[in-house]
Amino acid sequence: MMGSRALQVEIGGCCRRISNVILVVVCLSCLPVPAATGPGARASDGPGREPTPYMIIVTGSELLEGAYADGHTFFLTRTLRPLGLRCVGSMCVGDNQAEVTEALRFAGGRAKLIIVTGGLGPTENDITREAISAFTGIALAEHAEVLAAMARRFNVAASKLRANLRRQTQTPVGGTYLKNSNGTAVGLVFEAADAVIVALPGPPGELQGMVREELVPYLSRRFGTRLPGLSLRLRFVGLGQSQIDQTLKDHVRLGPDIETYSQFEGGRVDFTFSLPGKGPKDKARLEELKRQIVKHLGEYIYADDERSLEQHVVDLLRGRGQRLALAEASSGGSLAAALSGAEGAERVLAGAYVAASVERLRGLLRAGDDNERSGGASDRKSTSLLAQAAAEATGSEWAIAVSERHRDDGGRAYVEVALRLPDARVESTRVAVRGSGEMARARLSTRLLDQLRRKLR
Repeated sequence: MMGSRALQVEIGGCCRRISNVILVVVCLSCLPVPAATGPGARASDGPGREPTPYMIIVTGSELLEGAYADGHTFFLTRTLRPLGLRCVGSMCVGDNQAEVTEALRFAGGRAKLIIVTGGLGPTENDITREAISAFTGIALAEHAEVLAAMARRFNVAASKLRANLRRQTQTPVGGTYLKNSNGTAVGLVFEAADAVIVALPGPPGELQGMVREELVPYLSRRFGTRLPGLSLRLRFVGLGQSQIDQTLKDHVRLGPDIETYSQFEGGRVDFTFSLPGKGPKDKARLEELKRQIVKHLGEYIYADDERSLEQHVVDLLRGRGQRLALAEASSGGSLAAALSGAEGAERVLAGAYVAASVERLRGLLRAGDDNERSGGASDRKSTSLLAQAAAEATGSEWAIAVSERHRDDGGRAYVEVALRLPDARVESTRVAVRGSGEMARARLSTRLLDQLRRKLR
């Protein structure tokens, strides 16, 4: 793929042939959508006002090599959508000026606002500023304020700054710049006759702060988009996006000024409801909206903030003062890895045993032999023994054991799951497994966490 010089790319439902772009990644969540993205959602930013369309270009050869995932598109679309901006496509290209230029040409044909991420650093392959300057014909020049700030940052005279650092003080003579409170590379705004191109730094900590502190106010001034108002975010698990959407349409009344959008991944769904205002009445409306949604869908909601499902489960265990042990075969340790990333996990995750099969797990835990290895009942019994053994080995109140993958008479894949409860009872279930690889393990982990969450409530 890296050697390809032309691709057929689908963006917004149409196929275009793009030369010189190594790869284009289509973000389904930011493609053109009908008038509503969810129940009660509106495509407009107010009566009679259409949302501002924009394109995203994410630069970075390391993204195309699989070293990192593109998180910028997700952050930008989620942040800008409630403000009245609509992403119509996202591209990922390498650190090559010709490829960035071709991407700019394509994006310029679809939107008058283009956001480019990455390539503003001090190294030779940071070519974004020069590429945009050449494309727009807008020259770059050292900005006195940016230069002075850079000198203060490194506590040296401006004349003593290294050449590669001084390069970062160049801003468009036709446009402006965005301050960076977390790094050295300022954002660049090129205000061309037919488009506005914004260049943001690549590191997420720098980009995200700049978007909130600098870009959002600029877009409000330049395009008349909303400033952030109040929003309600509800995180669901155990129910599909379409089912949630239909329940909201049937039972929850949303005002025409409430912007609604959703994100889904691996069996988890986030719905965000935003209002343009920040007053007491707006707050009361969102509180009433939350009450209505909880009434109909409360059992599927695990958070109303940024907490992950893993963090929620860890918090529930900490609140009870109890611990959890894991014995994983087919899940490959994904459940332990996910929980380990939550704050306070070291207090509740008592132990995790990972092996390729139940037999090997049984050896690790010295759980004894199960001489009845024929048939599904034997598989279930073996998994139950593992859960008991894991709890006893770690002194945990809770334990989850996951068998290797099996297939039923119809060829459908499944795993046996055993949940050991604090009263020493074990509940066993058969869980269907779809697909393979990392995504399949992630979906399985979500189901197991949801099962534990329901028992801990």
